[in-house]
Amino acid sequence: MPHFVVVNEQGPAWENSRPMRDQKGWNEHAAFMNALESERFIVLGGPLRNYSKHRTLLICNAPNEQVVRTKLAEDPWMIAGMLRIIELYSWEILLGQLPVNPAQSPSV
Repeated sequence: MPHFVVVNEQGPAWENSRPMRDQKGWNEHAAFMNALESERFIVLGGPLRNYSKHRTLLICNAPNEQVVRTKLAEDPWMIAGMLRIIELYSWEILLGQLPVNPAQSPSV
């Protein structure tokens, strides 16, 4: 399955005076992202250290860009205007490997 790189940035509802985990709707956002990771849609993700604006990086498994956009649009933080996608790229991995899904690993 193709991989995609997504960069999200804080939206208009983001409160700069509050840390990430103290933002409105953090628990709902975290539960949503954990579910996407559990279903192996998100392979890796986390905040980028950019001190002017809050940004995150996600590596996603999806058949196409529209699936990525549709799934991430369901994030409570996207709906509330806390985050927005600023960059989305199809990614061809030439060096290294992403974590393997244990359910798909060959038996030894």
